[in-house]
Amino acid sequence: MTRVKRGNVARKRRKKIFKLAKGFRGTHSKLFRVAKQQVVKSLRYAYIGRKQKKRTFRRLWIVRVNAETRKYGITYCKFISLLKKEKISINRKILAQIATIDMNTFEKLVKMVMQ
Repeated sequence: MTRVKRGNVARKRRKKIFKLAKGFRGTHSKLFRVAKQQVVKSLRYAYIGRKQKKRTFRRLWIVRVNAETRKYGITYCKFISLLKKEKISINRKILAQIATIDMNTFEKLVKMVMQ
């Protein structure tokens, strides 16, 4: 049986981990065993972060729309229920953009809903 050299395989495996650990501080990017643990942890945080990003942006949009609707003497909750009653389907992202960028359109939207 011929001899099998595994140097390339091990090096590729380590290089892959070190590439992911680039930018980590100290031994977290220099020593393989520590870097591997840190990469696993960072990938877990990245996965969780992708889920949290959706929540935080939705919260931000709701806060923006709420702030804008209160100028017209109506709460966010009431505004959304009136939009649904009028069968106007605009998602919160677009509502927030209209509220911050185009205030005249938002004002027309609020007045149309409040009638």
